[in-house]
Amino acid sequence: MSITTIGGDLIGTIPLGDIVLYLNPLHLFLFVTIIVFTILIAVSRTETQVEAMFGSLDENKVSVGLKEFKHRRFLAIICGIATAGAMITGDLFNFTLFMALIGIVNIGIVSAVKQIDVLDSAYQYGLIAMMCGLPLFGGAAIILASTGTLSLFKLAMMPTVAPMTIFGALMMLVGIAGESGIAPFFASKAEMFRTPGSPFILIIHLSSLFIIVRAVEILLIIIHVI
Repeated sequence: MSITTIGGDLIGTIPLGDIVLYLNPLHLFLFVTIIVFTILIAVSRTETQVEAMFGSLDENKVSVGLKEFKHRRFLAIICGIATAGAMITGDLFNFTLFMALIGIVNIGIVSAVKQIDVLDSAYQYGLIAMMCGLPLFGGAAIILASTGTLSLFKLAMMPTVAPMTIFGALMMLVGIAGESGIAPFFASKAEMFRTPGSPFILIIHLSSLFIIVRAVEILLIIIHVI
C-alpha cells in the first residue's frame, strides 16, 4: 500500500536508522496549525470567568493569579509542543510517548485550580489515563514483536498484516481513547473544561482533537485499511 493514500503526496523523508520520518501535506497542516495555536496561547493572557448566580441578577467573577498564570502558560506550551511532535513523528513508540506526555500536562494545567469538581474530574481522568497506558504501550509492543519495526513508513510498506498486528492496533485504540478522553471515557474529562483560565484550558481540547486525527491515520496505516 502507499503511505500517501490519506496524507497526500509525500514531500520527503528523513531516515534515522530504522525510523524513517516522512512528511506529507496532512502532517505539515496539523503541525503548523498546532504551532500557531500554541504561539497564540503563549502570548495571550487569561480571561476572567463570569458565572451567573441563580436566583439573582448578580454574577461571580473568577480570575487567575499571576503564579497560576505562569504555571498554566508553561504547561500549555509544553502540551502544544508535544502535540506538534505527535503530528510529524514517524515512530509509533514516540507517538505513544507524546500521548502520555499530553495526558500528564493536561492534568497539570488544572492542578492549581481551587474547585472541587474540576480537581475531581482531573483525578478521574488521571486514573483512566494511567490504566489506558497499559494497552497503549502494550499495543505498540505487540506491533513491534509481530512486525520487527515501529517505523510507520515501513509498517505501511509491508505486504500483509499479521493477526497479532491487528490485535496490537486494537489495544492501541483503547489506549488512545483513554489518554485523549474520548468516548467512552469522555465523562472523566468533561468537568476539566469548566475551570477558569481560558485560553490555556483550550489546549486540552485542541490536543485531544489533533491527537485523534493523527491516531486515526496511524491505525489505518497499521492495519492497511488505506
